[in-house]
Amino acid sequence: MSSSFSTARPHRLPPPCPHLVAYRSGCGTPLRSLHRCLRPRSSGRAEVRRDPGEVPRCASCPPTATRHGPRLYACLSCAAVSCRAHAPDHATLVPSHEIALDVDRAELFCAACCDQVYDPDFDAAVVISITSLSSSHLPPRPPEKRAKRRRVEYRAWAPDPKERAVIGRRSSPLIVQEGNTSSTTTTTANSTTTTANSSPSSSVSSPSSLPWGLRGLNNLGNTCFMNSVLQALLHTPLLRNYFLSDRHSRYVCQQKNKKKGGSKEKSNVAEQKNPAGGSQPCLACDLDAMYSAVFAGDRKPFSPAKFLHSWWQHASNLASYEQQDVHEFFISILDGIHEKEQDQCKPRSHVGNGDCCIAHKVFSGILRSDVTCTICGFTSTTYDPCVDISLDLDSSQDPMKMATSKLQACESETDSLLTSQCYGISTLSGCLEHFTRPEKLGADQKFFCQNCQARQESVKQMSIRKIPLVTCFHIKRFEHSLIRNMSRKVDRYLQFPLSLDMAPYLSSSILRARCGNRIFAFDGGDDSDAATELASEFELFAVLTHSGNLEAGHYITYLRLNNQWYKCDDAWVTHVSESIVRASQAYMLFYVQKILYYKASQDVVAS
Repeated sequence: MSSSFSTARPHRLPPPCPHLVAYRSGCGTPLRSLHRCLRPRSSGRAEVRRDPGEVPRCASCPPTATRHGPRLYACLSCAAVSCRAHAPDHATLVPSHEIALDVDRAELFCAACCDQVYDPDFDAAVVISITSLSSSHLPPRPPEKRAKRRRVEYRAWAPDPKERAVIGRRSSPLIVQEGNTSSTTTTTANSTTTTANSSPSSSVSSPSSLPWGLRGLNNLGNTCFMNSVLQALLHTPLLRNYFLSDRHSRYVCQQKNKKKGGSKEKSNVAEQKNPAGGSQPCLACDLDAMYSAVFAGDRKPFSPAKFLHSWWQHASNLASYEQQDVHEFFISILDGIHEKEQDQCKPRSHVGNGDCCIAHKVFSGILRSDVTCTICGFTSTTYDPCVDISLDLDSSQDPMKMATSKLQACESETDSLLTSQCYGISTLSGCLEHFTRPEKLGADQKFFCQNCQARQESVKQMSIRKIPLVTCFHIKRFEHSLIRNMSRKVDRYLQFPLSLDMAPYLSSSILRARCGNRIFAFDGGDDSDAATELASEFELFAVLTHSGNLEAGHYITYLRLNNQWYKCDDAWVTHVSESIVRASQAYMLFYVQKILYYKASQDVVAS
């Protein structure tokens, strides 16, 4: 489902500054060699290198006066330091001294034009100064200060008296069986009457107290992995709204398959694939049928046997009653839905845009990988579509250990398996920080630099170009060692927030921290950076946990509905406290965007 693709888009830079052109053509210091005068800051950006006790100040301002503005500039020709008010005077009095360097932000400034200027050689010098040191020597990047937004409490819609009257005139009573035939609930627009004279359902102690659509799933023989993923998908808000609004009708899909099968009768292709004369199973149709059954009101545990059989036909290599990995099952389901609906993809849709099927519209995102040459600063960028983000649980490991030799790598792999069993605490923000941290590639992983025309050592950094509407985090709890031929589970405790801000891990934020405002163009995608950053706040709604070891384990799903937590353990659904969820060993986390931004459809015709 994922494939890599590279884009090379020409950046449209502003007209060059005439004073910078004159400086480059003269006998000025080569801008690329200025990386020796720069050093990385704790925030990941660069600044002018100076002694620890040195405090720069404007040479023209009196000692008792406060400097004019927060910026100080050092002349590249004579190293004179001036504030923004006196920098133009220095450029006027001394010819060819117009180009200066921002002391705190390492950005070029033209004192004659009173504006920042851009030069690719200087930009390469900044990148080299940042990547020349080990990222392990740098303190973690502090979170960005974001403007506070007004938070409005979510309130579910409730009809007013006029709307109730309209609904009552155009609707009929709904008879809901609660648990068995002797427990009946009659629901209308104006009233709800419940008669319960028997024992409650076997799945929960009090079915009527559970949210609508929350229903247990029977274990069909080591199928807790399937039940846990299905519970998360059934209560994914965007998927639920899509199927319950009949956007994918299994009846319409079956009619289309019959027409396609009829056109192939001459070649007998359909008969060879399915002797019954039907078509290949559609996981989206089975999911649609499951939504109808789960949200029909019946509280008895549901048996997803039809879905299991269809999945076996889709993934024949996993067709057995053995325990499977939930992450692999989750990817397989999305892959099955995508394969069935890929014929309906828009021809103009670009790879990774997530416009081809409901699975990609909800879960698809784009990762950005930047590999920077440590010699010349050339950066190669690659974009990878993804439907989830896999995170290393132990975020305290030094990424520079990856730069050791093969023998050292073998030893560190053995040590990591032994030390990973020690109980500790990790945080989701720490895992994301580790995921987006610059990583120096080893000598055996040199990449071919197009600028140097040779294989050079490099630094790789991952970031998130496009955030999915529903972001799924896969926590790597299972480690495999090819050296010792062994596999173990990592029992490290993971702290995860209910509300998550993804802004620090976006490509725009990371590039801004790395290069400042020297970036004039960015990717050229359909979604602007501002819109991506506005939709960076997420809310947790599902947690998939794994208990036990590799040989014998069990999967459970915790769902957050109406700000209450519910434990879905196969056929049993119970209300639990938030502390129980936080104490569990999270294996997959599902976050949904708090605010959804809609784009006007191009197919809308004005009436």
